[in-house]
Amino acid sequence: MKPPATDPTLVERLRADLEKARYAVGHLADVLGGSAVAALDRENGLPAVLAARASDDPAATLARLLTLGDPVPHAVAERALPSLGVEGARQLGLVATDGETARGVTDIRPIDIGDRAWWLASDQDSSTTDRPVEPDHVLGVGGASRTLAELTVRTPVARALDLGTGCGVQALMLSAHADTVTGTDISTRALAYARFNAMLNAVEVDLREGSMLEPVADERFDLVVTNPPFVITPRSGALATYTYRDGGRAGDDLVRDLVTSVGSVLAPGGLVQMLGNWEIPRGRRWTERVTEWLDASGLDGWVVQREVLDPAHYAETWLRDGGISPERDRAAWEAAAEAWMADFAARQVSGIGFGYLVLRKPMVAGGARQHRLEEVDGPVGPALGERVAASLRVTDLLGGLSEEAVLELAPVVAADVTEERHHLPGEPDPSVILLRQGGGLGRVVRADTLLAAVVGACDGDLTLGQITAGVAVLLEEPVGEVRASVLPAVRELLVDGQLTLP
Repeated sequence: MKPPATDPTLVERLRADLEKARYAVGHLADVLGGSAVAALDRENGLPAVLAARASDDPAATLARLLTLGDPVPHAVAERALPSLGVEGARQLGLVATDGETARGVTDIRPIDIGDRAWWLASDQDSSTTDRPVEPDHVLGVGGASRTLAELTVRTPVARALDLGTGCGVQALMLSAHADTVTGTDISTRALAYARFNAMLNAVEVDLREGSMLEPVADERFDLVVTNPPFVITPRSGALATYTYRDGGRAGDDLVRDLVTSVGSVLAPGGLVQMLGNWEIPRGRRWTERVTEWLDASGLDGWVVQREVLDPAHYAETWLRDGGISPERDRAAWEAAAEAWMADFAARQVSGIGFGYLVLRKPMVAGGARQHRLEEVDGPVGPALGERVAASLRVTDLLGGLSEEAVLELAPVVAADVTEERHHLPGEPDPSVILLRQGGGLGRVVRADTLLAAVVGACDGDLTLGQITAGVAVLLEEPVGEVRASVLPAVRELLVDGQLTLP
C-alpha cells in the first residue's frame, strides 16, 4: 500500500474536516466511552467499532474510517468529510471505495503527547488487518515512542535531529521547541508518512533519506533524539526483518556504533536521548558492556536499564509485535522463535537489557567523563523529561562546587519523597530506613541513621553545614566524619531530585 500523498490543497481540507469534527483524544473518549478507548490500547478494536457505529457524531465516523478499519456507508463518510469528500480522501490514499462504502487503508488518529495534540498517520497494524505487518511497515505511536517523548528534555534549542524518524512523531514534538528540525530515515515509505504528518500538522521538518548519521555527517545539533531500530534479530535470513525496528546488524552492534559515533554530530553541550537494547553475555554484568560503549564515545553518559528479558521472552515479544503468533501460524511461530534463540545461544547471551540513554558532549574536549549506570525497574512518574533536565542542571551546578560551597546550600526535601522505617519485632531502632521517591524514576534509597537525620532536617532554612554540625552534636559523632559519610549521598539525592534547591 502506498503512503499518503501530499497534495497541499487536499491535506488542508482534511485538516479542516478533522478540526470541525473535533477529531481529538478527549472528544473521542467522550463519544466512544472510556472502556472502548482502553480496549483499543489492548489492541481490541471491537468495543470502539460498536460504539462508533451507534453514534452519529462525525468524530465517531472518522474513527471508523481512519482508525478502526470499519467500512462506512459512502453517504455517511461524505457527511464526516464535508470539505475533503470521499473522493479527496481516495486521492490522498487514505481510503478505498466501491461507491457504496469507504474503508480506510491507512491509520490516522489523534494523539496527545507533550504539550499539544497532533494527528498522526501510519500504516494499519495487525490488529486492524488481522495479518502480519509488511517488512516496510511504518509504525504509529507505540510504547517505545511514547517513552522517548516523555523522556525528552524540552528546553528550547536551535537545531534538533530526529534520527530514524519513522512516521515523524518525535520530529513533530521537536518542532515545538527547536528553531529547526531535521528528520532522517533509511525508509522511503517512512519519510513519505513523516512528510504527510508534518504537512497535516502545519510544521516544518527537513526530511532526508539515508542510513544512521550519513545524511547529517557534516552538521552539528544541540539535541538528538532517536528510537533507533534496536531490535536484535537473527541475520540468518530465516526471519522477516522490519525497517522500523531491525537495523540489519548482528547482535547489538547498531546501538553500540550509534553510541560511540553520535558525538560527531553534536555541538558542544549537545544532548542525545535515545532508547536501546544491549546483550548481556553469560557471566557478565550489563554495566560492563555499556560502560565500554560510553568509554569509546567520549561523551558524558547516563544509562538507565528498565528491564531484562531472557532470549525466549524477547523472541516472543518481537514476534507478536510483527503480528506472528501461535494462534495465527504455529509452525511459523516455532521456526522463528527457534532461530531467535539459536542466534542468542551462539553468542552466549543470557539476557537482553532495555533502557534509556542520555548522552552529552562536554563543552571542553578532554578530561574525565561522567558516567552513571543504574537499574530502575519500577513504574516511573510523568514529565520525565523535566526531571532529566533538572538532573542535568544540578549535576552541572554541583560539579563546580567545593565541599565548602556545598555546605552553604540549604536544600528542601522534595514533596514526593516519603520515609519508611522498618523495625524488627521488639527492637526500638529501625533496621531499614528507605527514602522513597514518588515521581521521576521512583528511586528508593536505603539510608543510614546519619543520612536520614540530615535529610529530615532539610527544610530550606538551615544550610547543610548547620544541619551536619547539629546532627554531629546530637549523635555525638565527629562533624568531619558525619560530613564525609553523608555529603556524597546528599549530592546524589540532589541530582536525583529527592532534595531540591529553593
